[in-house]
Amino acid sequence: MSAIPSDRSPESTLAFLREGYRFVGARCDRLGTDIVQTRLLLEPTICLRGRPAAELFYDNERFVRRGAMPMRAQRTLTGVGGVQGLDGAAHRSRKAMFMSIMTPAAIRHLGQLFDDEWRARIPAWAESGPVVLYDEVGRMLTRAVWAWAGVPLADADVPRRTAEMHAMIEGPAVVGPGHWRGRLGRRRAERWAGEVIERVRAGALPAPEGSALRVVAEYRDERGTLLPRRIAAVELLNVLRPTVAVDRFVVFCALALHDHPHWCDRVRGDDAAAERFVQEVRRYYPFFPLAAARVRRSFEWQGYDFPQGRRVLLDLYGTNHHPELWPEPERFRPERFDGWRGDPFRLVPQGGGDHDTGHRCAGEWITIELMKRAVGNLTGSMSYRVPPQDLALDLGRMPALPPSGLVLDGVRRTA
Repeated sequence: MSAIPSDRSPESTLAFLREGYRFVGARCDRLGTDIVQTRLLLEPTICLRGRPAAELFYDNERFVRRGAMPMRAQRTLTGVGGVQGLDGAAHRSRKAMFMSIMTPAAIRHLGQLFDDEWRARIPAWAESGPVVLYDEVGRMLTRAVWAWAGVPLADADVPRRTAEMHAMIEGPAVVGPGHWRGRLGRRRAERWAGEVIERVRAGALPAPEGSALRVVAEYRDERGTLLPRRIAAVELLNVLRPTVAVDRFVVFCALALHDHPHWCDRVRGDDAAAERFVQEVRRYYPFFPLAAARVRRSFEWQGYDFPQGRRVLLDLYGTNHHPELWPEPERFRPERFDGWRGDPFRLVPQGGGDHDTGHRCAGEWITIELMKRAVGNLTGSMSYRVPPQDLALDLGRMPALPPSGLVLDGVRRTA
């Protein structure tokens, strides 16, 4: 049995926080491998990239998620006790709850709500001068997904709720004030969401049939038990927060249209072209960097030993940029998705494997729908200018975003 190629650094956490999305790939490239062992958060960790690695990583017989995600991520991004950290029957039951709200009709409805929000904002943008797209889209998505989920939201509360979602998203991979803002945002959001759940359960707040709020509030686990208030709050936020996080993908869509303006005409009014464009945005641009699991029982794979309990990380960004999977991976080429029929272990910006039984993001179809709606509005509903600004993506920042948030000027309605 071969020893896993190793990063000799005694502790690589600071290097990971500094290098971000490039951390795993840089070590794999240096060692000529797709598997490397390093030390993160004071424990040995196996890092993987590529399609065979993704297929291995999403084998529920070999890996568990319980205890895999660092607590700093659970206390900011996902919440403690959420579906991401479950295994076996508990995970299948909880995941089925999420999948029950992801019907094609429901996804189209959310897309239409976002579309309506966008079109309603165009006159205000035309009057206001420069607008920061990231800020605007975050608030639009907050309004849209709250309405879609059946959760009441006053106009005055939109900035606060959006800021809480952003703080949770940005909190895991930063130290100092940014991390503490994430934890504070998580606590406040869970307290608010718990109160909403309790009001629904007490009959004081009506929730539409089939809405995410009602489904979560009434869900009973595999033992027939209602979720504790705090866990129900975590799961409601696991619908709301990832939807708001799509604002980064929307900014990347606008950035790609700016950098590759010939695609504006290609995608305008062409759903198939928009689909290819959106898939390439999801592949090319940095979103969630890594997924975490632990070895269920010791096993051997490709001549390497995976000891029981070892933390394993799948490099999502590195897999989406692997040259054996994606020729010229650093070129933005939506045409590579001509005839794409999907592959659960090749394109993994939101995880891999099976949606229903595995740990692939339940909201992936929502993401694609919202991105396509954004592309439609950017190319068909409005005209605008992109003034000089800093649009460079720092791959050492997780999650990545252009420093300017992408400023638009001269907005005019065109349709």
